[in-house]
Amino acid sequence: MRRLNVAVVGTGAVGQTMLQVLAERNFPVGKLKVLATSRSAGKTVKFKGEDYIIEETTPESFTGVDLALFAGGDASKLFAREAVARGAVVIDNSSTFRMDPEVPLVVPEVNPQDVRWHKGIIANPNCSTIQMVVVLKPLHDAARIKRVVVSTYQAVSGAGQEAIEELREQSARILAGENAGEGKVFPHQIAFNCLPHIDIFLDNGYTKEEMKMVEETKKIMGDDSIRVTATTVRVPVFNGHSEAVNIETERKLTAEEARDILGRAPGVIVVDEPKEKMYPLPVMASGRDEVFVGRIREDLSLEHGLNLWIVADNLRKGAATNAVQIAELLLKEGLL
Repeated sequence: MRRLNVAVVGTGAVGQTMLQVLAERNFPVGKLKVLATSRSAGKTVKFKGEDYIIEETTPESFTGVDLALFAGGDASKLFAREAVARGAVVIDNSSTFRMDPEVPLVVPEVNPQDVRWHKGIIANPNCSTIQMVVVLKPLHDAARIKRVVVSTYQAVSGAGQEAIEELREQSARILAGENAGEGKVFPHQIAFNCLPHIDIFLDNGYTKEEMKMVEETKKIMGDDSIRVTATTVRVPVFNGHSEAVNIETERKLTAEEARDILGRAPGVIVVDEPKEKMYPLPVMASGRDEVFVGRIREDLSLEHGLNLWIVADNLRKGAATNAVQIAELLLKEGLL
């Protein structure tokens, strides 16, 4: 297999995980560039046991690059199209291009066919959307989902390395009998607390994170008729997003039928033995690439309703792994 010149743009939590996943999955990396801001340039990161010097990102950085993985942030706005102009295919983890009708928004287990119409950029969906649609797609195919109500319990790693440190430091202070102190990442104390506030508030009263779930779900599933409402909450968990999801389907699905469908679904692991106290947990999902689902039960208030509990590693399947899976799909389709 031909080896590819790969650039990873960003060296935070997602960028570091991208490097880790590329190595674990033995992606055919030839020459590797690790790019970031001037603040990080000159530092080193490891890939397959070797040190790589981080370079400052410029348009010229992408000359000779076949594949550019953008970890997120402002770099996508500044450099993604520059990378494409120099011949690279971009897989972008930021929200910059997700709702652009000219850019595919892809979860390989859900809509792999959409990579075929890319024009140089493929968007990686929001972390909380990815894990939800991996579970919803097989149920949608079986019984057509009409409505989704989701509440998320999102780990601090979704806000980056500084957020992880903020939770760690605040927790240590509180456990030592001190005040939590001022936070830099979150608007309120995150340790031993829950914040119903992720990203900015919009004029409709929802947060941007909530509207991402609404809009991205419809685009990925290819069905604008699905009604989605979301409440997204940041919780004091280091890694692993959890979601309580209620769906209404056109045809009735029993809990048993849903378990059978999901048990055969790609990328899904059913953990649903409540009598044995077995259900998905963030600590179970952390470090894994699968999406875990359990607490599958019929909605007692709705004739065609189901409740689900969905958990995944937000840095891996919610970001880095999904991006690398898209790259693998491009290779398989001969599009790289």
